[in-house]
Amino acid sequence: MNPNTLIREIMTTNLVTIPPDEKIKVIKPLFEKNNFHHLLVVDDQNKLVGIISKEDFYKFTYTLTLQTTGHTWSNIKYETICASDIMTNSPFVLDPEDTIGLAADLFLNNRFHALPVVEFNELVGILTTFDLMKYAYKAAVADDEPIEVFTETSSYSSGE
Repeated sequence: MNPNTLIREIMTTNLVTIPPDEKIKVIKPLFEKNNFHHLLVVDDQNKLVGIISKEDFYKFTYTLTLQTTGHTWSNIKYETICASDIMTNSPFVLDPEDTIGLAADLFLNNRFHALPVVEFNELVGILTTFDLMKYAYKAAVADDEPIEVFTETSSYSSGE
């Protein structure tokens, strides 16, 4: 794997974004029906204003149930919460011309799992640890080599 590879070559560009005033009741189905763990919050000019991780979302909603009294009150409170109430404001970002080596350092040193990619103050993508692993794995295995994958039907021997 070449750590000097540019972010733009491996970042995800097919993004799902929401505005800061999006209600929390819309966020939950987005996480449930899509295969991602981070939701990007943008203003009307596509400027990144925050990020919501799936883990942070569920921690927030769990804490809300502990802080409210009864089902009715929880539902009333739930209806008033917006993305801006639970997002991480001004998250760390990458530029498409940054390298994956820099991204890996940021992931490791800060325990991040995703970094938005911003160019000229506009959101253009996201880089996740999954993107990085997928790139590293493909780079490590030549196209003509067979890939061995462990599955439930595979047998495992400890060598004993």
